[in-house]
Amino acid sequence: MNFNSILIGSEDPQRLVEYYTRLFGEPGFSDGGYTGWQLGSGFVTVGPHDQVKGRNAHPGRIIWNIETRDVKAEVGRLVAAGAIVIREPYTFDEMPDGWIATLADPDDNYFQLMSPMAPAPAG
Repeated sequence: MNFNSILIGSEDPQRLVEYYTRLFGEPGFSDGGYTGWQLGSGFVTVGPHDQVKGRNAHPGRIIWNIETRDVKAEVGRLVAAGAIVIREPYTFDEMPDGWIATLADPDDNYFQLMSPMAPAPAG
Protein backbone atom coordinates (compact mmCIF):
# COMPACT_ATOMS: atom_id res chain seq x y z
CA MET A 1 0.00 0.00 0.00
CA ASN A 2 0.99 3.62 -0.45
CA PHE A 3 -0.71 6.52 1.33
CA ASN A 4 -0.85 9.37 -1.17
CA SER A 5 -3.20 12.13 -0.02
CA ILE A 6 -5.56 13.68 2.46
CA LEU A 7 -8.85 15.39 1.60
CA ILE A 8 -9.99 18.17 3.90
CA GLY A 9 -13.73 18.71 3.57
CA SER A 10 -15.17 22.11 4.35
CA GLU A 11 -18.40 24.03 4.30
CA ASP A 12 -16.31 26.96 2.97
CA PRO A 13 -13.49 25.38 0.91
CA GLN A 14 -12.56 28.68 -0.77
CA ARG A 15 -11.47 30.08 2.61
CA LEU A 16 -9.16 27.09 3.04
CA VAL A 17 -7.88 27.38 -0.54
CA GLU A 18 -6.90 30.99 0.14
CA TYR A 19 -5.19 30.03 3.41
CA TYR A 20 -3.24 27.07 2.05
CA THR A 21 -2.26 29.05 -1.06
CA ARG A 22 -0.64 31.66 1.20
CA LEU A 23 1.24 28.88 3.00
CA PHE A 24 2.12 26.45 0.19
CA GLY A 25 1.94 28.58 -2.98
CA GLU A 26 -0.21 28.11 -6.02
CA PRO A 27 -2.09 24.80 -6.03
CA GLY A 28 -1.02 22.01 -8.36
CA PHE A 29 -4.61 21.49 -9.49
CA SER A 30 -8.09 22.91 -9.13
CA ASP A 31 -10.97 21.01 -10.69
CA GLY A 32 -14.63 20.46 -9.87
CA GLY A 33 -14.45 22.39 -6.60
CA TYR A 34 -11.39 20.49 -5.37
CA THR A 35 -7.99 22.15 -5.03
CA GLY A 36 -4.73 20.44 -4.13
CA TRP A 37 -1.06 20.99 -3.38
CA GLN A 38 1.66 18.40 -3.77
CA LEU A 39 3.92 18.32 -0.71
CA GLY A 40 6.72 15.85 -1.30
CA SER A 41 5.17 12.68 -2.69
CA GLY A 42 1.67 13.30 -1.31
CA PHE A 43 -1.21 15.71 -1.88
CA VAL A 44 -3.31 17.89 0.41
CA THR A 45 -6.68 18.52 -1.20
CA VAL A 46 -9.47 20.84 -0.07
CA GLY A 47 -13.04 20.56 -1.24
CA PRO A 48 -16.71 20.80 -0.31
CA HIS A 49 -18.33 18.12 1.82
CA ASP A 50 -22.04 18.01 2.62
CA GLN A 51 -21.45 16.42 6.05
CA VAL A 52 -19.08 19.16 7.25
CA LYS A 53 -20.51 22.25 8.93
CA GLY A 54 -18.55 25.03 10.63
CA ARG A 55 -15.23 24.59 12.40
CA ASN A 56 -13.74 21.27 13.50
CA ALA A 57 -15.10 20.48 16.97
CA HIS A 58 -12.27 17.99 17.64
CA PRO A 59 -9.14 19.38 15.93
CA GLY A 60 -6.78 16.90 17.60
CA ARG A 61 -8.60 13.81 16.32
CA ILE A 62 -6.68 13.74 13.04
CA ILE A 63 -3.40 15.62 12.65
CA TRP A 64 -1.52 15.39 9.37
CA ASN A 65 2.24 15.85 9.30
CA ILE A 66 4.73 17.50 6.98
CA GLU A 67 8.42 16.66 7.31
CA THR A 68 11.01 19.41 7.02
CA ARG A 69 14.70 19.51 7.92
CA ASP A 70 14.35 22.91 9.63
CA VAL A 71 11.08 23.09 11.56
CA LYS A 72 11.85 26.44 13.20
CA ALA A 73 12.72 28.19 9.91
CA GLU A 74 9.73 26.69 8.10
CA VAL A 75 7.36 27.73 10.89
CA GLY A 76 8.78 31.25 10.64
CA ARG A 77 8.13 31.28 6.89
CA LEU A 78 4.57 29.99 7.36
CA VAL A 79 3.83 32.49 10.15
CA ALA A 80 4.99 35.31 7.85
CA ALA A 81 2.45 33.97 5.31
CA GLY A 82 -0.35 34.05 7.91
CA ALA A 83 -0.21 30.58 9.49
CA ILE A 84 -2.19 29.94 12.67
CA VAL A 85 0.21 28.52 15.28
CA ILE A 86 -1.23 26.23 17.95
CA ARG A 87 2.13 25.27 19.46
CA GLU A 88 5.53 26.76 18.68
CA PRO A 89 8.37 24.36 17.80
CA TYR A 90 9.30 22.00 20.61
CA THR A 91 11.31 18.85 21.17
CA PHE A 92 11.33 15.93 23.60
CA ASP A 93 14.09 15.04 26.08
CA GLU A 94 14.43 11.60 24.51
CA MET A 95 14.63 13.10 20.97
CA PRO A 96 16.42 16.47 21.30
CA ASP A 97 16.97 16.76 17.53
CA GLY A 98 13.37 15.92 16.64
CA TRP A 99 11.30 19.09 16.38
CA ILE A 100 7.51 19.44 16.08
CA ALA A 101 5.24 22.48 15.69
CA THR A 102 1.44 22.38 15.52
CA LEU A 103 -0.56 24.68 13.26
CA ALA A 104 -4.22 24.99 12.26
CA ASP A 105 -6.26 26.13 9.31
CA PRO A 106 -9.30 28.45 9.54
CA ASP A 107 -11.62 25.43 9.99
CA ASP A 108 -9.45 24.39 12.99
CA ASN A 109 -7.94 21.30 11.35
CA TYR A 110 -4.51 20.64 12.83
CA PHE A 111 -1.31 19.84 10.97
CA GLN A 112 2.25 19.60 12.17
CA LEU A 113 5.69 20.35 10.86
CA MET A 114 8.17 17.82 12.11
CA SER A 115 11.77 16.78 11.69
CA PRO A 116 12.23 13.79 9.38
CA MET A 117 11.96 10.51 11.23
CA ALA A 118 14.41 7.71 10.54
CA PRO A 119 12.76 4.48 9.41
CA ALA A 120 12.41 1.87 12.14
CA PRO A 121 15.00 -0.90 11.95
CA ALA A 122 13.77 -4.11 10.36
CA GLY A 123 13.37 -6.87 12.82
